[in-house]
Amino acid sequence: MANESRAEDNFNTIVVGAIATTLVLLLILPMIFVAGKTTYYSAYAVGGDSIIEQYAQVTDMRGTLADDEGYFIANTMSTPMLVNDWKDPHRTALMIIGPEKPIAETEAEAIFDFVTKKGGKVIVAADGTNANRLAQKFGVTFFDAPLNDENQFWLEYENGVAVDGSWLNVWGLAAVSEDVNEMVPAHLRQGCEDTDVREENRRNCRMPVMFRSPTGMKFEPIAQDNLEPNHRDVDILATASPSAFIDVRGNGRADDPKNPAPGDLSLIIRIDYPNISAYDQVTTGSGGIVSGNLRELSVTGSIVFVADDEAFSNRLWTLEAAEETRMSASCEQYTNHCWLDIVRETYWGGNEDYFSLLIDDMMEHDNKKLAKSIRDDKGNFQIVFDESRHVTGVISAPFVEAMGTVVLLTSNTFLKWLVVLNVGLLLLVAMMVVPEKENWRHVFDLTRFKERPNKLDPSTYRKRVQQALFTKVRVHYDFTRDQMAIKPPAEIQTMIGDPRLVELAYSQSRKYSPQELRQLMVAIRRWGRN
Repeated sequence: MANESRAEDNFNTIVVGAIATTLVLLLILPMIFVAGKTTYYSAYAVGGDSIIEQYAQVTDMRGTLADDEGYFIANTMSTPMLVNDWKDPHRTALMIIGPEKPIAETEAEAIFDFVTKKGGKVIVAADGTNANRLAQKFGVTFFDAPLNDENQFWLEYENGVAVDGSWLNVWGLAAVSEDVNEMVPAHLRQGCEDTDVREENRRNCRMPVMFRSPTGMKFEPIAQDNLEPNHRDVDILATASPSAFIDVRGNGRADDPKNPAPGDLSLIIRIDYPNISAYDQVTTGSGGIVSGNLRELSVTGSIVFVADDEAFSNRLWTLEAAEETRMSASCEQYTNHCWLDIVRETYWGGNEDYFSLLIDDMMEHDNKKLAKSIRDDKGNFQIVFDESRHVTGVISAPFVEAMGTVVLLTSNTFLKWLVVLNVGLLLLVAMMVVPEKENWRHVFDLTRFKERPNKLDPSTYRKRVQQALFTKVRVHYDFTRDQMAIKPPAEIQTMIGDPRLVELAYSQSRKYSPQELRQLMVAIRRWGRN
């Protein structure tokens, strides 16, 4: 029994040590991974020691949408899997800009449902493959190398004179809600003037958008496009020039056969899912199914893919910041093709002009079924920045990772039941390993000496058999230990009755061999049955 107790204590020590080690690793490892790393493309990271850290954030974008446009701004730190639980998803836009961590399959599935079933709005901006699991659900693929365009690149200026240029610094002419491959030539040449932007004239014109080292995107129809051609609208809003190529080799050479140049590389792709049912306050006289004080109405789910996260950065968001970094609103001095050669009198005022208009067009502001008091007040619409895809601070990293893991496990049905199954298996293993507690019945197993893992001292055999006899007699007559102790030997001998067992109990001179003790144990088992 002492050995079994020690084994149980050792097992408990191992379990406690394993749990403590796991907790320490969960705290330390995330801190090690993020140590020395800087958060980029965050809507909340302010300041920084270098110009790069200051300009490679999206705080100016958040300021424009909150202060100038009046949207309600929020963020998610754990995982975008929660999108379908948010209030009024059809009035919510999720911004995934510069994902530094790959989007997982479960997260991609949740965002897909958010757009196609809830009518949510999403913008995904990346210059690599971290967003590909999500993009491929819509038929879009990001390349994993920068795009070079010898016909659509912008120059840097010094004292008003163009001094430098790179094929990696790409510009594009983007429509808001039309496929540039299907626009008539007159509309392709029509620029969106300042008055048009202010009046939110978002059709039949294009606006310049700047990119810095973007990648390219390809669109391929998914299976449902063949079965239901009208179930969604896919629009290529901006493209690179036909001479653009993906610099896979990193040598900047268009004549390298290993640098693919398919001729139709996209920079911005928009996909809309119309006629999605949602519940909200509607205009007077509108029909629909009633749910509480809400009515059913039709909304549109939208997702936009942008081939560059830096298009939303502080450097390219406002013209003032761009001019501080040697950029210009014009391209009249360009030696290559200038967008002003295509759309006259359309100067670049920072990417905020285009993307603010795009977000406005994606929202339900023009949904006449939605109550006017809601659609006219942008404070009723949410812009949520996905901060979970960025590197967090050293101190906060363990808690952010833990929060994301909890949300992941509880939001996904398969993972939730997988965790329950694993916990059940651990409990089963613990039940099999922990020694079973002894009770009085085990005393009558003394004849099976050879099956014991730890052999007993032979000098104690007789004493253990005597104890087994007295216990059997006490239990048979329903005596307590104290009652049994005060019984005179003569009375106990009478209760035993069997001469062999009486001799075992009280003889001081009789010696027994192990075989004889086994035979006596058999007699003890049989005693008291009749």
